[in-house]
This record gives sequence, structure tokens and C-alpha cells, in this order.
Amino acid sequence: MAELSATLEQDPVRLEPLTEHHLEPLRVACAQDQEIWDIYPVSMLDENFDKAIEAFHDTTSWARFVVINSETGKLVGMTNYINPDQHGVVEIGGTYLEPSVRGSGFNDVMKKLMIDHAFAQGFNRIEFRVDTRNKRSMAAVLKLGAKHEGTLRKNRTTWTGYVRDTAVFGLLWEEWDV
Repeated sequence: MAELSATLEQDPVRLEPLTEHHLEPLRVACAQDQEIWDIYPVSMLDENFDKAIEAFHDTTSWARFVVINSETGKLVGMTNYINPDQHGVVEIGGTYLEPSVRGSGFNDVMKKLMIDHAFAQGFNRIEFRVDTRNKRSMAAVLKLGAKHEGTLRKNRTTWTGYVRDTAVFGLLWEEWDV
């Protein structure tokens, strides 16, 4: 996990490993879009924020990052490397960006930073798992060059009680066009 937990930066994106001093700014960023949390596995709003952070701390198989707009210095979201394994596979997910940076190319820069870094660390496959209701995220993953490899039907119950379908996307090192 240590090889993945590094500060990554390319204007206008700065990714920093999540630390205690990021928690309150992250809480503020998560509150910028109240409705989007309905399609996430967990909620990062109100009292759910503290429960989600506690669960993150109990999970050792994630490298957690906050996302900072390097032009303004403002924390605008979070993202993660999830379950890196000995076979060279890692998932990028749990990403949230506040509305102020959506649609600006910010997510594209962020994901490319993460993909480049994972491949540089020796990973050969990156996965993305997306709730099929999240059309914007699925389109963004396809735009990066990942392939839709299938859909896991009714495989996860979200915090709202909804049983979601999860689209699985894969990107191989040899497919990555930098």
C-alpha cells in the first residue's frame, strides 16, 4: 500500500493521502452535493460522515486520498486505490468531486494521474466498479479507455437499502494510451 500512497500533482489537481487535518474540509466538500449520495454505497453527509470515516480507518486495503484544486488550494473531493493485490490488479473508486470542478476536465486529469502512478508502481490492470445509475461516471471511465467487462447484478446494498447493479470496467497496462 505504501507505494500507492504518494502525493500526486498535475495542475489543477493535487492528490494527498488522507490525514486527520483533511477531515473537516472533506466534510464541507461532501456537503456540496446533497443528492448525489443516494447513488453511493455509503453516505458522507451529516452523522454518516463520521461513521464512513471510521469504517475507512478500519479498512487497511485502501489507499485514501483527498482531492485539492491546486489553483485555489481548496479541498474538492476524495478518491481511492482499493484492494491492490499480488496479481497486479488495483481498483480506483470511491471517488467524489464537488460540483465546482465537475465538467471541467478535472476528473480526467485526476484519473490519469492515478492510472499513470499505478502502472508506474508495477500494476498491470486497473478496475473501476460503478453503480449503473451513475451514467456520468460510467461515461468518464469509458472516455479514459477502460472496457466495460460486464455487470454484476444486484451485488451490493447501498446505505439507502437500494440493491444496486455494478458495472465493471477494466484497463490494461498495454491498452493505456498516455
